[in-house]
Amino acid sequence: MDLYNETCLECSKIITNKYSTSFSLGIKAFHLRFQYPIYAIYGFVRFADEIVDTFHDKDKAYLIKKFRDDTQEAIEQKISLNPVLQSFQIVVNKYHIEYELIDAFLRSMEMDLDKTAYTDESYKEYIYGSAEVIGLMCLRIFCEGDDANYQKLLPKARSLGSAFQKINFLRDIKADFDERGRTYFPKVDFKNFSEKDKQEIEADIKVDFDDAFEGIKNLPNGSKLGVYIAYLYYLELFKKIKNTPANIISNKRIRVSDSQKLILMAQAIVKNKLNYV
Repeated sequence: MDLYNETCLECSKIITNKYSTSFSLGIKAFHLRFQYPIYAIYGFVRFADEIVDTFHDKDKAYLIKKFRDDTQEAIEQKISLNPVLQSFQIVVNKYHIEYELIDAFLRSMEMDLDKTAYTDESYKEYIYGSAEVIGLMCLRIFCEGDDANYQKLLPKARSLGSAFQKINFLRDIKADFDERGRTYFPKVDFKNFSEKDKQEIEADIKVDFDDAFEGIKNLPNGSKLGVYIAYLYYLELFKKIKNTPANIISNKRIRVSDSQKLILMAQAIVKNKLNYV
């Protein structure tokens, strides 16, 4: 069984490395005991996201329902022949990750199947399920059973996930609107996306970012540096977006280069050693 579990966890690591260079770099900054559990979380959410965003010639509703059913069965039975679900259920059961978080995530993926415009309420629901709960799953891992610390850091983890997702929305406006017909931000007309619209969204993101940083400083040992690196990546992306006019944002995907990411990683390591965070 050990060999099977190790093989499944390696599959989740391969998925992470294939799909996200920057996320893979960030995971390497975690203590070794956290790395494979985070790979398992990433592999799970990545494949669910693939169903709704990539498999256009397949029955997505059937696939996401089957993925949901298989996930629940894997967690309950503590076994799956799907290596992604096997590694995920190992982590869920070991760290006592609440099924409510998993259910909220899958609900957000299901929303992407038929929802193209969001109200204030559905926007908050989507961000919670698609981003905030992922941060909470990771926080369960980092806290290693310390529920008091988890509850204390929970609001900050939600703020960080919220900030990351809203920045993703801004970065991916063109692809979401042109290719998928989605508009996540409520009451925003992306055919006439204005500087005022952009600035209001940015102000909201800044509130989340400022709140999240306080949480990062209090994360358990072994997890702080990796989360801080991700924070710096997104902060740099946010700065670039803020410095880019609205008409360009809606027609071009803004990104942080790999060389910039390496510089930010080095800065994070130095600041961490100096106890800046």
